[in-house]
Amino acid sequence: MWRHDSGLHRTVVNEVNAVLDACERLLESGALGARLTVISGDDRGSTAVVAHDGAVVAGSLPPDLGGDAVSDAVAVMEREQNVTLAYGEVDVFIETLASRPELLIFGAVHIAQSLTTLASHLGYRVTVSDARPAFTTRDRFPDADRLLVGWPDQVAADLEFGLNTFVVVLSHDARFEDPLWPLIKGKRVRYLGAMGSTRTAARRRERLHEAGWASEDIDRIHGPIGLDIGAETPGEVAVAILGEMTRDRYRSDVPLNVRGEIRRIVKS
Repeated sequence: MWRHDSGLHRTVVNEVNAVLDACERLLESGALGARLTVISGDDRGSTAVVAHDGAVVAGSLPPDLGGDAVSDAVAVMEREQNVTLAYGEVDVFIETLASRPELLIFGAVHIAQSLTTLASHLGYRVTVSDARPAFTTRDRFPDADRLLVGWPDQVAADLEFGLNTFVVVLSHDARFEDPLWPLIKGKRVRYLGAMGSTRTAARRRERLHEAGWASEDIDRIHGPIGLDIGAETPGEVAVAILGEMTRDRYRSDVPLNVRGEIRRIVKS
């Protein structure tokens, strides 16, 4: 009996360690993921880690609810929320695993200074990039995590565009923008916004169509950028941009479409 219990204990400990290791790897990689834990029913305590592509990378769930719960976890993690969902008599807690979000700002203008400070206070890891060294300085951007001097194609090796990346283009000048768009094309970033008037946005749309962008990808670009709050000063525009980023980050204006019955939703 002791040997049996001892072996079972080691198995449970190994499974828990595997789940914790998988959580740590996901967070270190900068990718989105989720940990699912059954909190009621006969399988209470079963837990698994799910990557953004729906793959179970550690742990396990009861076969009869695994498919629905994993599908729902993918929807939940994209909103960075923690949710308890009911599948019949079984409740599953889905906890989002999201590392510090990345904000890439292109254009070291006055708005970028305010946006860098505000975003830094909200936990973003901020990179500011501009081809003009006189503008891209530590004195002007003391709160930036990184400063990259060069045209977008020159600093491409230092850029990563992923599901936890927010991209803000503030140059509103085709000379600065055009080298950037090929780097972003096809990337599924969390947020993409570009400075400029409605006319500038229309011209940008035409150029991207000519460059082979699909209409649905162009539609994802917020331009003119920021929520319409009547902003005029650089600081106010930065608030409008950050507000739009926050709305997209949690997608609070879109109902959460999941298969399980929602018991409780909590933002991460």
